[in-house]
Amino acid sequence: MKYFLFLSFALMISVLTEGQQITNKSFVNVNSPLDEQGPVLSPDGKTLYFTIASHPQNVGGKRDKGDIWQSVLIGDEWSAPIHAGAVLNNKEYNAVGGFSSEGSQMFLLGHYNSQGDVKSQGISVSRKTGAGWSAPQNISIPYFLNKNETISGHINKTGNVFVFAGEGYTTLGVEDIYVSVKNASGNWSEPKNLGRNINTSFQEWSPWLSEDTRYLYFASNGRQGYGSFDIYYSQRLDDTWAKWSAPINMGAGVNSEGRELFYIPFPKQEIALYTSTLNSDGYGDIKMYRPPKEALDSLMKKMEELPPDTVVKLVEIVREKPITSDEKLVRVWGTITNASTDAPIAANVNFHSDSDFQVVAGADGVFSISVPSVDEYSIKVEAPGFLGSFEKLDIRTFEMKELEMNFKLQPVAIGATVNLKSVLFQQSTANLLDESYDELNMVVDFLKSNPTVEIELAGHTDNRGLSAHNVRLSRERVDKVKEYLTSKGIEGKRITGKGYGGIKPIADNDAEVTRRLNRRVEFTIIKN
Repeated sequence: MKYFLFLSFALMISVLTEGQQITNKSFVNVNSPLDEQGPVLSPDGKTLYFTIASHPQNVGGKRDKGDIWQSVLIGDEWSAPIHAGAVLNNKEYNAVGGFSSEGSQMFLLGHYNSQGDVKSQGISVSRKTGAGWSAPQNISIPYFLNKNETISGHINKTGNVFVFAGEGYTTLGVEDIYVSVKNASGNWSEPKNLGRNINTSFQEWSPWLSEDTRYLYFASNGRQGYGSFDIYYSQRLDDTWAKWSAPINMGAGVNSEGRELFYIPFPKQEIALYTSTLNSDGYGDIKMYRPPKEALDSLMKKMEELPPDTVVKLVEIVREKPITSDEKLVRVWGTITNASTDAPIAANVNFHSDSDFQVVAGADGVFSISVPSVDEYSIKVEAPGFLGSFEKLDIRTFEMKELEMNFKLQPVAIGATVNLKSVLFQQSTANLLDESYDELNMVVDFLKSNPTVEIELAGHTDNRGLSAHNVRLSRERVDKVKEYLTSKGIEGKRITGKGYGGIKPIADNDAEVTRRLNRRVEFTIIKN
């Protein structure tokens, strides 16, 4: 048997939940129904720079993917935002990537020219003058590539390390995190992928380094978390930029069932800023968090105690014998509750890889199971009268001890909708990928266990391309899913379907980081 040893699942550390999520009153003048992104404080803490997408006063108007705006601190509140002007903004995506330590240089994400029609990619620097900020000077990074229309990242205060998220030459999934380092001669290195311990087959976004560049904060939707994107934290273990500790979820003090991005710590102010869609005015709103000192101290100690073997190893390991009982296990535990009432549910939990591992959650909804920590699992949670839940779990490491996973199940009722997030297709086709069949088989089992239930399949795309093509593709994908279900013995008359194309988005279509959420197949119960 062959295994690849790497970490892609976050350890949960409860001490971070003790932090204080500060009330949003400070940003009452800043947040709006538009999308606020990437909040960066000037070194003196008196000016806040951030990006606003689709603002009518942006250089490119409402279609502009983002311009830099600024706000100043007046008492305990930030002023109404002011557009940072045409010097720092063009028709492309604009964002602040950091400041030099004394604040005389502003590092910018993207290139500029006097005509505004930018054809090159990279980063730029603007310098403070008596009249404001100078025209940005483009910085060249060899073999820099980002296929995405937007970019997120950070240039450290000494201006010699740049981490960014984008689709590059060596992307493992969609957006990955890369690093480029400037040498003593002033030349920047070719971007290097941070590897599988940080990047997953899904999306990593909005990386930011601590002041000493030892710790990386980033957002990911490729790990089991609280919502679509959660904030994670990892320690760099050597100077290769390829060895990182197991990413740690920042906990409920920061993360929520919404989408959290752009976590940026400001040690001098003893706060962190980030954006969240939870209870927002529209898309992302800027929020503030104050990590407790004792929790951060505990977190640092915990991370420094992680053994070297938790580092990603990009080599193939061939096992000569099956898993034995003396190998290390990971304990997975959690609670299963009713999504409508939060009441506990008795349920069956199945972990499937090369072998099946099953556990029953009792009347209190609590389950606990130990499984070998050398594989990737498909997890099915099922209970009579409820729609099942399906998740993927990748814990191919020998060092993880415990992992908490909680599940909320929807009652079987007319109108209940399930997003089949593991049902995937080859790009621009209706061909199912192999990893789709586990979740489709769960739908088959559900329909066989509930013979009176009828469902409607709904196919969705993002809004790129021709509308007619998107509708046709989404319909073809619905037909492919129905074809598979009926091949497994489900009567065709119990399944209807429709392709909606891109007219029913569940997320913003302006960036790939959110467009991907709109490309989906769902089913809704129409008869019980």
